[in-house]
Amino acid sequence: MLSFSDVSLARGPRTLLSNVNFAVYAGYRVGVVGRNGTGKSSLFQLVTGELGPDRGNVSLPKQLVMASVAQETPASPQAALEYALDGDTELRKVEAELAAAEDAHDADGIGHGHERLHAIGGYSARARAAKLLHGLGFEAADQLRPVAEFSGGWRMRLNLAHALLCRSDLLLLDEPTNHLDLDTVLWLESWLTAYEGTMLVISHDRDFLDAVTTHTLHLAEGTATLYTGNYSQFERLRAERLAQQSATRTQQIRQVAHLQSFVDRFGASAAKARQAQARVKMIERIKIAAPAHADAEFEFEIPTPDRLPEPLISLNDAAVGYGERIVLKGIKMTLSPGDRIGLLGPNGAGKSTLTRLLAGELEARSGAATRHPYLKVGYFAQHQLEQLDMAASPIEHFRRLDGGASEQALRTYLGGFHFKGDRVFEAVAPFSGGEKARLALALVVYRKPNLLLLDEPTNHLDLDLRHAVEIALQDFPGALVLVTHDRHLVESTCDTLWRVSDGQVVPFDGDLDDYARWLSQREREYARRVDKEGVPAVEAKASVPVVAASVAAPAPTRTVTPARPAESAPKNPGRDQRRSAADQRAAEKPLREALKRAELGLTRVQEKLEEIEAKLQDTTLYEGTRRDQLADLLREQAQLKERHAEAEETWLAAASALESATAP
Repeated sequence: MLSFSDVSLARGPRTLLSNVNFAVYAGYRVGVVGRNGTGKSSLFQLVTGELGPDRGNVSLPKQLVMASVAQETPASPQAALEYALDGDTELRKVEAELAAAEDAHDADGIGHGHERLHAIGGYSARARAAKLLHGLGFEAADQLRPVAEFSGGWRMRLNLAHALLCRSDLLLLDEPTNHLDLDTVLWLESWLTAYEGTMLVISHDRDFLDAVTTHTLHLAEGTATLYTGNYSQFERLRAERLAQQSATRTQQIRQVAHLQSFVDRFGASAAKARQAQARVKMIERIKIAAPAHADAEFEFEIPTPDRLPEPLISLNDAAVGYGERIVLKGIKMTLSPGDRIGLLGPNGAGKSTLTRLLAGELEARSGAATRHPYLKVGYFAQHQLEQLDMAASPIEHFRRLDGGASEQALRTYLGGFHFKGDRVFEAVAPFSGGEKARLALALVVYRKPNLLLLDEPTNHLDLDLRHAVEIALQDFPGALVLVTHDRHLVESTCDTLWRVSDGQVVPFDGDLDDYARWLSQREREYARRVDKEGVPAVEAKASVPVVAASVAAPAPTRTVTPARPAESAPKNPGRDQRRSAADQRAAEKPLREALKRAELGLTRVQEKLEEIEAKLQDTTLYEGTRRDQLADLLREQAQLKERHAEAEETWLAAASALESATAP
């Protein structure tokens, strides 16, 4: 499918790739990882032909259909749905040929055109595009709006839809999750899992890579090494090699201690049992994978707050909005030191509005917002990097923040964030995105805040830098409110999840796996409606339940006989109690049988899925001669994963129904 043979590439004085050799076979799903500046995007440009190697060869099949996400979107009057459909070039070609045949009254051409439309599923193409756009966050009414009306972030989603609708053999995705909320990232994972072609994806989101890749291409110091397995498997393999060169790191011990403290506090709590179990799994993974970060060049600490008053801030029936529009209302939230909250919800639901209210940038329209006199807020806004002065140096930024600090004190502080030597006097403009994000974060925590509000803090950070942020946040003793699509960061730093949706802010009773299952169920319901009713003219997104298990079927109604007056009380209460118990058992019997069937169904699907995944461990499958067998196995794996999610939801519904029926 794709091969690099002795490829070398330099950009200016820097050598990015040196004598690189690897081969990607049909069906491979490759995560391309490495620190910022190691040449990941340049490698993509070599594949697309935008760049030529300085030496060596990049080989691709001649008839290969390649899809990638455009970086610019024309301000077109074309409807969003039609723009996305343009990605299906074969469909557009057949439609144009059919239109020409109809204009020419060519009966043979018309017949052939309709045959081709049927063969490629052209009659259902708009329904497919509507489902895909819905998954990417576009309401039905938005799908009919002109492309020119959308903002930059939403145009990037349209470009992603355009690429996903292409009938490609090779799909290239460069940081596809950067403009997406967590809801959409989870949907994209599901879509890519079912993609049948070959894929190369650059991402710094480890959970996303784990979900969609089968191989990992690691770029470092001019080399490119292809590993079998997703990111976690790559990390483990690399760690085994690096572990021989270094002892257990202090940061690993701190990270494990933080996670263990959560397990110790909440392991016995039924409400937190799932989250505690997730932390246990993470502890095991950290112990295995920590050496993979042993050569990380960057780590830092968040300054310890001077005071930790309690509570830091309280919101009581608060409302917040812009102009005449109320975005959120009825907010009841209290933040104290040690609280670690992850906010969930789609873009536009109000997560950033809530953080601005907590930061004091917005005032409550009604209700009360009470702040402790010693509250200190560190607020990293979603577009924090845009607030940097590109012409100023790092040390100039800090002089404006604290004019009384000495140059040596500021240089020492900046050194803790790896701005050293003359780097502190250089203009920010040519800094990399990661360096700018690091400087912005250093500015946010300089005043020793006791409340950290972080809105997408890792968008420009590579995996090593994200790891450093994760470690620093685990040591932070103040309160944390986090908005991010990076699930690993949420799972490793947050104890509580809150859902922002439909104008409300409410606790979410479950973990991120529960949340993903709920989103999957919602998309299946939407797809069924589109298949049944066609592309709707207007479609309002369903309101989001607070409890993940609420997707379960409703519990059966229990009949309660009103108590008789005292004077006519039954003469044989024991017999009536036995009869009532017998009736209750009879009512519960079908529910218990349904639960047993659900457990059996879930077990069978799980066994089949494990069997397929065991077969996929066979490295010879990825040789060119067995690509058809590999494609069949990957397709079956995707189908089984969907069936597994459905079986799990059926089991949850049955368990919930029985629990409700047996509750006192």
